Amino acid sequence: MKKLAPLALIALSALFVASPASAADVNWGLGLGGGLAAGIAVLGAGLGIGRIGGGAVEATARQPEMAPRIFTQMILTAALVEGVALFAVVVGLLIGFVKA
Repeated sequence: MKKLAPLALIALSALFVASPASAADVNWGLGLGGGLAAGIAVLGAGLGIGRIGGGAVEATARQPEMAPRIFTQMILTAALVEGVALFAVVVGLLIGFVKA
């Protein structure tokens, strides 16, 4: 399944590019691209924060005496990832709503 996902994405994008409706409406891809950008940003941030949390739990299980420091670093890193994700979502939505 993991090997088919990039191929399906390429085939789907080729379908949208090759559609005859693209000649009539030039800006139809902006909304699609902005939505995809925002969605991928949220997906990546969710996966990243999940890995951060999992790593923190594993590190706390290995060294319980370092739990407060690990927790602080986990929260700081998750906040930075969330900030970048929010910025990416805003940019993606701006791309989707811009009329060229």
